[in-house]
Amino acid sequence: MKILTNARILTMDAGLTEHARGWIALQDDRIVALGDGPAPEGETEDMGGDLILPGMVNPHCHMPMTLFRGLGEDVDDRLFRYILPLERALVTADVVETGARLAALEMIRGGVTCVADMYYFEDRISAVLDESGLRGVVGQTLANFAAPDHGSMDEGFARLDALADLYADHPRITASAAPHAPYSTGLEVMARVARWNEGRGLPVQMHLAETRPELDWAEREHGCTTVEVAERAGLLSPHLVAAHCMYPTGADMDLMATRGVNVAYNARSNGKAGRGIAPINALRARGVNVGIATDGPMSGNTLDLFSQFGPATMFQKIAAGTRGALPCVDVIRMATIEGAATLGMAHRIGSLEPGKQADLIRISLDDPRLHPIYDIYSMLVFATLASDVRATMVAGQWLMQDRKVLTLDAKKAMADLLQVADRFKARIAEIDREHLQ
Repeated sequence: MKILTNARILTMDAGLTEHARGWIALQDDRIVALGDGPAPEGETEDMGGDLILPGMVNPHCHMPMTLFRGLGEDVDDRLFRYILPLERALVTADVVETGARLAALEMIRGGVTCVADMYYFEDRISAVLDESGLRGVVGQTLANFAAPDHGSMDEGFARLDALADLYADHPRITASAAPHAPYSTGLEVMARVARWNEGRGLPVQMHLAETRPELDWAEREHGCTTVEVAERAGLLSPHLVAAHCMYPTGADMDLMATRGVNVAYNARSNGKAGRGIAPINALRARGVNVGIATDGPMSGNTLDLFSQFGPATMFQKIAAGTRGALPCVDVIRMATIEGAATLGMAHRIGSLEPGKQADLIRISLDDPRLHPIYDIYSMLVFATLASDVRATMVAGQWLMQDRKVLTLDAKKAMADLLQVADRFKARIAEIDREHLQ
């Protein structure tokens, strides 16, 4: 048995139990006990008074899009001008793996221990997650535009079948269907996803009510809201992780709450796109599980949740006109136990409790920037940086110690990434020349 001692512990359990100078006992991949006072017998590891927090959960990401980070930041039509042409021309399975490996490094260093990803060649992304030791939900994207890994919906569903079979019994990796969005799949494909998931009960990931053109599509094609289209398809359920949810109506939110839909809140990404403020306070008031997400690094730039915390709460304060909206403690709940709940994993991760998986992070409290600490949750939301994460553990195994990632070769990952970036730069230059003609 391994005992982590001399730690300030935020359990994020139902009672928000804290241990000012506590210990955690681990056996294999699980927490077996924790508390204050004398620790039980076992192999001890002194945490030096650092803060121990549950590993953070990122419920919406596109990991390989590290390759697109910072590209066309101020170009309104960058999706169609740059991103889709680059994906069609250059995104292969090897490229996806290269981008995913850089993303895994970044998340480990930023205290994210579980991620829900949706992109292409998810078998390669899941292999990276497995290699890195991270926990993940891997979503095979299905879309009716030119996708890099499938030319038809039948091919896309075949890839989904293979992914579900491959990870049927994996302790850390869960397969997922990921219809891209209502407008990019259509009612028939969404209904096919719902039928595919009957009896499987796997997570389903989808962008929903994200843009105004999506709302216009739903009204024009179906005479209803985009959330109602998803309802007609049978996708609104506790298995659905709906990303963004910028523009649901009050009736939409009532329906989402009734069906048990989960929401991934991407404040930084939404703000950068100039889309406005998602009605997170209203969704949570209805009992909807909401997790704080990064979106892809093309959209949100960083894959650590600390960078999301400030925008996440400040936007809600602006919308409500009061600094009391979305308190800091709720932000940390959304990054841990509520984020776990969005993925159907709150019984396994998201809080530090006996019987749960030993997914945790160690945060240094050494920096003067963090003191004095009157409210530990305020400190985490507004003052803590990803670089304050000293160590990251998943399933009882340290993935990082003293800021050194132990499971991945950081130098090789960077070198591989830069080679791909050179190819992207050459293609971007061609696109710009064509645009000027």
